[in-house]
Amino acid sequence: MSKIIKEILKSLPEEKISDAVFEGANIVLYTKDKSFFLDNEGIIKRIVDDIKKRVELRPDPEITMNQEEAQEIIKKIVPEKAGVSNIIFDTHRSQVVIEAEKPGLAIGKQGSILRDIRNSTLWVPLIRRTPALRSKLIENIRSVLYQNSEYRRKFLNKTGHRIYDGWLREKKNEWIRLSFLGAGRQVGRSCLFLQTPESRILLDCGVDVAASDQNAYPYLEAPEFDINQLDAVIVTHSHVDHCGFVPYLYKYGFKGPTYMTAPTRDVSALLLLDYIKIMRSEGKEAIFSTEDVKEMVKHIITLEYEEVTDVTPDIRITLYDAGHVLGSSMIHLHVGNGLHNILYTGDMKYGKTMLLEPAVTQFPRLETLIIESTYGGKENAMPDKKESDEERGEIIKETVARGGKVLIPTLGVGRSQEVMLILEHLVRTGFIDKIPVFIDGLVWDVTAIYTAYPEYLNNNIRKLIFHKDQNPFLSEIFKEVASQKERMQIIEEAGSCVILATSGMLTGGPSVEYLKHLSDNPKNSLVFVNYQGEGSLGRRIQRGEREIPYGNGANTQEIMQIKMQVHSVEGFSAHSSRKQLLNFLYKCSPKPKKVIINHGEASRCLDLASAIHKVNRIETIAPRNLETVRIK
Repeated sequence: MSKIIKEILKSLPEEKISDAVFEGANIVLYTKDKSFFLDNEGIIKRIVDDIKKRVELRPDPEITMNQEEAQEIIKKIVPEKAGVSNIIFDTHRSQVVIEAEKPGLAIGKQGSILRDIRNSTLWVPLIRRTPALRSKLIENIRSVLYQNSEYRRKFLNKTGHRIYDGWLREKKNEWIRLSFLGAGRQVGRSCLFLQTPESRILLDCGVDVAASDQNAYPYLEAPEFDINQLDAVIVTHSHVDHCGFVPYLYKYGFKGPTYMTAPTRDVSALLLLDYIKIMRSEGKEAIFSTEDVKEMVKHIITLEYEEVTDVTPDIRITLYDAGHVLGSSMIHLHVGNGLHNILYTGDMKYGKTMLLEPAVTQFPRLETLIIESTYGGKENAMPDKKESDEERGEIIKETVARGGKVLIPTLGVGRSQEVMLILEHLVRTGFIDKIPVFIDGLVWDVTAIYTAYPEYLNNNIRKLIFHKDQNPFLSEIFKEVASQKERMQIIEEAGSCVILATSGMLTGGPSVEYLKHLSDNPKNSLVFVNYQGEGSLGRRIQRGEREIPYGNGANTQEIMQIKMQVHSVEGFSAHSSRKQLLNFLYKCSPKPKKVIINHGEASRCLDLASAIHKVNRIETIAPRNLETVRIK
């Protein structure tokens, strides 16, 4: 038994606790005593105040009510207006997940309904929001967690023992080093390897979707990296260039935890399953399987923003809102007992968008900042957002006037939902005519996840989603494309329309298929709204290539003629502009003593590093891939 659990049990009445286990960094006590579960007279609160760790008391599975009876009682207790859509029992952890359209009504005033459920059934209720848009994929992802409940309990307990049972490695002196296994002077395959005498942690582990196979993946063959010694992975957000290689770790035997927010878990699983599909459709061998994605989901520990948790004996992390996409986070690492504090921004946006609040700038302590530089170059000034929206509206107007179709290749998460809101606004205000907007690829499923987690969105959108009749994502202009047959009908038969399709860099997915069919008609328009990675088809077209060779089965080559109008509209990037990056640093409190630049083309990394040094007179560095920096 762990020392910390022994200490807790000393403070509890004898024979009240039937089991004591870890759930990651949290401690869960089980009791067979109904009265003690319902009223422990403040004992648990006093223990929490004393040890400063999360401690939860639950009923032992032996005393919980029969599931069928409990379900009937829950249906009677929860008001019909709450719109309960699903009730799922986690038998090994004595919890019941209640999915409801209106979670507030299912919780009750000051948690009154939750208390009634606990008292009546001896199950611990957890309320989840039912997405306004239904997605079978989301339901399948969540079912992986419920189906592996017993395994999860053992895994979380093992994770807790790693955190609390002392040091695995001999502690001689304290140091911190950071190796760049990806995203060093490049955009794509973000993967930073943090080491202390005790800990081995990966910050992100992604793939470069625009690169050739040999340059697409992180440098896990680096001599300092050993998968058998890896303690944890922490993922900032769901884009494949930050999470796309995590299932590969599980494929090759990693059994440790991966930390992220709940929306990041749901969206990343969707995107990774789609990534497998795209690789196979291109005749490539997938680098991991759907089973490996499931294995990843089984090992994910979700955290709320600003929830502090230990991940190893000497590293404590807190996730902060990065303002980039739904659930995106910056990782704050408190290393050692006050030794050093690091903030890794991942991708971040320091500016309010139609969907999200700006990135957070207030932290308890901060010595080293690792910041992205996607748009950190001198030339990266963003145009006015209102002007960009109007430009986009004019392109659609002109295309419709000449009887054409507008193809917008987009990332499945973040950019797509922003574009949807802009199009809905342009139609609602009469700036453009009411035309169908076809949603193809994973955009529909990702949008469903957005509606399931409105608490991660800005106040304006959150309020609209809470009122179903005003939810912009439910606008009648949006039509889901559910089959290949529907796709061909849109291409061949539908009149003027807008098509939102993944992938955003034209590296695969339905956007490429639409392009092949629409590219030779000058009435049509191609509109780029996100960053086009070096080497991607999108970047080549942006640069002016108008004859694109592509395979058409049996090793035959055809030429795709780009006769459609090509536009690049900026102004609402999910990344910070150069000015926003510098403003973020200016507003950071406390001010970092060292800044490390990553996730940008080489010239932009160096340019931003130089600007930060000149303005702030602090140490800056822009490491290459495979370089290691000693932080402390």
